[in-house]
Amino acid sequence: MTAPVFSTLGCRLNAYETEAMREMAEAAGLSGAVVVNTCAVTAEAVRKARQEIRRLARENPGAPVIVTGCAAQTEPETFAAMPEVTRVIGNHEKMQPETWAGLRAPDLIGETEKIRVDDIMSVRETAGHLIDGFGRHRAYVQVQNGCDHRCTFCIIPYGRGNSRSVPAGVVVEQIKRLVGRGFNEVVLTGVDLTSWGADLPGTPRLGDLVMRILRLVPDLPRLRISSIDSIEADENLMGAIATEPRLMPHLHLSLQAGDDMILKRMKRRHGRDDAIRFCEEARRLRPDIVFGADIIAGFPTETDAMFENSVRLVGDCGLTFLHVFPFSPRKGTPAARMPAVKGPVIRDRAARLRAAGDAALRAHLEGQVGRTHRVLTEGPRLGRTEQFTEVAFASDQPEGALMDLRIAGYDGARLVA
Repeated sequence: MTAPVFSTLGCRLNAYETEAMREMAEAAGLSGAVVVNTCAVTAEAVRKARQEIRRLARENPGAPVIVTGCAAQTEPETFAAMPEVTRVIGNHEKMQPETWAGLRAPDLIGETEKIRVDDIMSVRETAGHLIDGFGRHRAYVQVQNGCDHRCTFCIIPYGRGNSRSVPAGVVVEQIKRLVGRGFNEVVLTGVDLTSWGADLPGTPRLGDLVMRILRLVPDLPRLRISSIDSIEADENLMGAIATEPRLMPHLHLSLQAGDDMILKRMKRRHGRDDAIRFCEEARRLRPDIVFGADIIAGFPTETDAMFENSVRLVGDCGLTFLHVFPFSPRKGTPAARMPAVKGPVIRDRAARLRAAGDAALRAHLEGQVGRTHRVLTEGPRLGRTEQFTEVAFASDQPEGALMDLRIAGYDGARLVA
């Protein structure tokens, strides 16, 4: 039996789900297939998915090609029309064990329906899929899926559906299992993480979940939360930031822009001042905290002055890690019908934002030289601090260990110890 070949595009949640699919496919006895887990966040992401499918089909001649993920959910016909593709399955279907049992040959080769993509908006639950984590250092735990908001640029709710939460008890049990297997760090992931709990009895908040995990899993050394919407940060989450050293001092913020008019046209729920106030308050509570952020360059109608507000936000919020996205219209979203900024202008603005991000990262790195950090080793020569800053090692270290290391300098975007 030849193990299926899996390829993941896009976010950490996709990577998590690929591991869950790998385990379900193995349990079902699926062999000799290629599985591509796609991303739909930009038009470029969809183009890359098609490119990846063609590449893997060439490298695995005769293998059935199964396409899933957000792009498969939002435009299944696009992928079904590709001659390389055998099956297209939706985001809900990909997480069901019976789907993988039904994909075993000869069923996969037979003349059956090529597309299996149901209405993602009708899905009401997100199961807590128990996986063994990635590598031997850090485990990702999906606690939420989908999004109830409709930002004008975003196609993801149509790929992921409405917000659904994994019950806290299920999350805690999975984390206990992962800690028992030796993981020193767990990352909570989701599409709209701060909406966790809104669909559960009693409507708990993300901060309640964080506090519960830290209380009920006392031997978990490090808990990290991935991207959040700062306007939805609750009182308990802020309390955890202030009082829980096992909650890592690093937050990735979904900011998207630094101009109030652009934020309004994006249909975001925060203003520029809200973002600045949140960062100031979080830094007051936890002085060593660092922030990453997503910012879009060249959103429709963005003037030079509006863009300058986004550039200034890097300094005003004290951002360290910047993810810059040149605006890419997604068919079916309101932003795709708005007056567009010219392509060369978008590219120039993205380059300027990246330069501002590079300068902010260099300033952060310079500030760490001479300090001692507790580092989680990700490989023989690489690890990350509590602030999620990469650290290169001068000599081999055991993977998955927590080590106190003095920072000797930095090289590019990494610290050196």
